[in-house]
Amino acid sequence: MQSARASAHVLREVGSVKALVLVASLSLCMLPLLRGLGSITSRALSMASEVYAPGTHSAAFITCPNQTVALELARGIVQRKLAACVNIVPAIKSVYEWQGKIEEDDEVLLMIKTRSSKVPSLAEFVRSNHPYEVAEVISLPIEQGNPPYLKWIGDVVPEENTSTSSSS
Repeated sequence: MQSARASAHVLREVGSVKALVLVASLSLCMLPLLRGLGSITSRALSMASEVYAPGTHSAAFITCPNQTVALELARGIVQRKLAACVNIVPAIKSVYEWQGKIEEDDEVLLMIKTRSSKVPSLAEFVRSNHPYEVAEVISLPIEQGNPPYLKWIGDVVPEENTSTSSSS
């Protein structure tokens, strides 16, 4: 009878050791996953802590007669820090009324990401450098988006100086 109890005790101990080995093995297997969750959590917390005021930035749109004009305007806009990024979308078809007639033209579209405070300066630059008599410059406020991208726009495009100094 004594040996049966000893055998049962040994089996319980061996079972406990196997259980501990199993738990340790699972923990080691789960470690990379848990580390990954930690970085995801820290990124999510970092993004959540970045505050964006809706409307601080805008997406502006300009149509151009061709790729050459579009590229020249885009480069000038970015070089002058009027925008962080300009996408050039080729081959759009515009249908519009001009001087009482319906017109159709092949055009190129500029999609511009900038600070909302820069839109007046952007419009002035386009009016001064665009071949159209009436150049399209429209903008829509950006209400929300990827926080790091919105931060990048703000980092690249400085605040518009609101002082009206006329020193040249």
